[in-house]
Amino acid sequence: MPLIEVTLVEGRPYERLRQLISELTAAAENSLDAPRASIRVVVREVPATHWAAADVTIAERDGCASSLRPVERARSSAEERG
Repeated sequence: MPLIEVTLVEGRPYERLRQLISELTAAAENSLDAPRASIRVVVREVPATHWAAADVTIAERDGCASSLRPVERARSSAEERG
């Protein structure tokens, strides 16, 4: 029983996720000769604030959150206080 797990940043429309599931199922069916009924697909959606690379979240990178990372905000606040 093939299990395909996909993790994505949330925000895609249902129709796109449904298309992904269908295409992954077809790919497993064709490439593995697996019976369609045995194929499982799990899609996990993660908030952009919970996914980071090099200590920068996707939300920060895309400007959806504060432009400064938490460490930089703390440093900046400390410098302002003097």
